[in-house]
Amino acid sequence: MNKILNFIKNKKWRVIIALAVFGVGGYMGWQKIFSKTEQVTYVTGTVERGLLSTTISGTGQVSPVSQVDIKSEASGDVVTLNIKNGQTVKEGDVLAQTDSRDSALSVNQAKINLDLAQLQLNELLSPASDATLLTAENSLLKAQEDLTKLKVSQETEYEQTVETKQKAEDTLEKSYEDAYNTVASTFLDLPDIMGGIYSVLLSSDLSKSEPTLGGYGFNDGSFVNSILYSDSDNREKMSDYVTDAKVAYNIAKKSYDAVVVSFKNTTRYSDKDTIMQLLVDTLETSKQVADAVKETANVVDFWSEYRESRDLEVFDKVSEYETELASYTSQNNSHVSSLLSNDRTVEDSEESIVNAERSLKEMEVNNPIAIVQAERNIKELEVKYDDLKDGNDELDIQNQKLTVEQRRNDLWSAQQSLSNHYVKAPFEGVIVDVPISRGDSISSGSTIASIITSQKIAEITLNEVDIAKVKLEQKVNLTFDAVEDLEITGKVVEIDNLGTVSQGVVSYTVKIAFDVQDERIKPNMSVSAEIITNSKNDILMVESSAIKSDVQGNYVEEQNNGKIEKKYVTTGLTNDTMTEIIQGLSEGETIITQTVRVNSTNTTNSTQQNNPSRQGGNGNFPVGGPGGIL
Repeated sequence: MNKILNFIKNKKWRVIIALAVFGVGGYMGWQKIFSKTEQVTYVTGTVERGLLSTTISGTGQVSPVSQVDIKSEASGDVVTLNIKNGQTVKEGDVLAQTDSRDSALSVNQAKINLDLAQLQLNELLSPASDATLLTAENSLLKAQEDLTKLKVSQETEYEQTVETKQKAEDTLEKSYEDAYNTVASTFLDLPDIMGGIYSVLLSSDLSKSEPTLGGYGFNDGSFVNSILYSDSDNREKMSDYVTDAKVAYNIAKKSYDAVVVSFKNTTRYSDKDTIMQLLVDTLETSKQVADAVKETANVVDFWSEYRESRDLEVFDKVSEYETELASYTSQNNSHVSSLLSNDRTVEDSEESIVNAERSLKEMEVNNPIAIVQAERNIKELEVKYDDLKDGNDELDIQNQKLTVEQRRNDLWSAQQSLSNHYVKAPFEGVIVDVPISRGDSISSGSTIASIITSQKIAEITLNEVDIAKVKLEQKVNLTFDAVEDLEITGKVVEIDNLGTVSQGVVSYTVKIAFDVQDERIKPNMSVSAEIITNSKNDILMVESSAIKSDVQGNYVEEQNNGKIEKKYVTTGLTNDTMTEIIQGLSEGETIITQTVRVNSTNTTNSTQQNNPSRQGGNGNFPVGGPGGIL
C-alpha cells in the first residue's frame, strides 16, 4: 500500500491525466450503450362512408303509467281534428293537422332545387358535348318560357279567384233575398198551424160537436174525460200527453209571438244582419212549432188508439184533427228544410268569400316570390350554359357537389317542417283532454291533447344546455342498471317547457316512450338514455383525432413518399369519435389518424434488431420507454 501511495505522489500528474482519459472514455461508452432515441410511427385510417350520429346522455327512472301532453311542432290553423275525449288511439295515428300549404310548397320547391342542382352536377361531370350544350340551351329556353307561362297562369288564377269571390258575393246577396222570401213563405202557414194546435188542445169544439160530452168543456179536459173512469192508468197517460202538448205549445207560442214582432219590423230592404237574425229566429221557432205539432199528434193518436181498441166511437172531429195535424207536419217540415237550406247557402257563400280573399292574399305574397325564383333559375341556367361553353374546372365541380348536399339538406329540412304539421300519437293510449277545436289558430308548442298510457316510459332530466338540442320524435337508446344485457330503443314524446331550479341549477324533464315493452323492466328502475340529436347517413367521415387546425382552417395529414403533407378540408357534423367531411377528401383515401412518438433506451444494436419483443405487436407501436400519442 505504501509503495502505491508513494508512486501516486511521485507520478501525480500522470495519474490525473490517466484518470481523466478513463473518465471520458467511460462516459462515451455509457452514452453509446444507454443513450435514448426517439421513434415516430403513424396510425392511419381510411375515409369511409356511413352513418354519423350525435347524442345527449341523461339518467332517470322508469314510470309505470303516465299522462303525456301531445304538442304541435308547427303554428297555423287547425284544419283537421280526428280525436275526442275518451278515444283510444294507436301509435302513429294522425290526431290533428295544421294548415300545411306553405310547407308543402316549400317541399316542392326544395325538390325542384335539388333536382336542378343534381342535373347541373351531372352535366359538369360529363364532357361538354354538342348535345350537352344543346340541352343546356334548351333548358334555358324552357325556363324562360316557363317564366312567361308562370306570369300568365298567375294572372289568370288571380283573375279567376277575383271572379270566384264576385260570384260568391252575388250568391250571398241573392241568399239574403231568398232568406227573406223563405221567412215570408213560412209566415203564411205558421199562423194557421199555431191556430190549429190551439183548436185541438184548448178549444171547446169536441164538446160542442159531440152530445155525449155534455156540450161544455175544453178539448184538453174532453180528451181525458172521454177515457173510462175505471181505466185510471190510461186516464193518467192521457193526462200526461195533454200536459206535454200544452207545454210544447206554450213554448212555441212564446217564440212565435216574439218572431212575429221581428217579422213585422223587417222588410226585404233591411240590413243583412237583421234578415239573417230573422231567418235564424224563424228556423228556431219552426223547430219548436214542429215539437208542438208532434206532441199534439201524440194526444190525438193515443186517444184514437184507445177508443178503437175498445170498440168505442172515434169522433169525426178527432179524425179531422188527425188529418190537419198530418198536414201541419208536412208544411212545417218543408219550411224547416227551406230555412236550413237558406242558412247553409249563406254560410257557404260567406266561406267562399273568405277562402277567395285568403287565396288572393297568398297570391299577392307568393306570386312575386315564385317569379323571383324563376328568374333566379334562369340566371343559374345562363351561368351554367356559359360555363359549359367555357369548360368546367375541378373547383366548379366541387362547389356543385357542395350545392347538391346543401339542396338535399334543404329538402330534408322542408320535409321535416311539413311533417311537423301532422300531429301523431306517440304511442297507444287513451285521449283524456282535447283543449282545441277545428279552426283554432295555434302556435308551435301548443298542447293539442293529452294521452294516458298503461305502458311504461322513462323520465330523465337534462340541463339547460342539452335540452335546447332535444326535439320530439328523436330516437333514444336506453339501458338499465338492473338488467345489464338489455338495450332497447324509444323516442322522445314530451319535453318540459318550464324547467325546475334547484340550488341555481336548471333541469328539464324529458319523457321517453319505449318501442318495446320488456317484462324485466320494472317501475322506478334506473335508466340511462342516449338521445340521438342529429344523424346523417351515407356521408364521408374520418376519425375525429385525424382533424387538426391552423390559421388557414381544418386539415388532415397524408403520408406521401415518406413526407407528411397537409390537406385542408371542410368539416360538418361531428361527435366524440367521427367527423363528417363535406369537401376536400374522397372515399377510400388513407390519412394519418394518430402520431406516436416513443423514447427507447438502446443497450446494443443487436438487441434491438434481434428482439421483436421490444416492438409493438404489429410493428406500429414501439415500446421500451416513455412515449405518447400526439
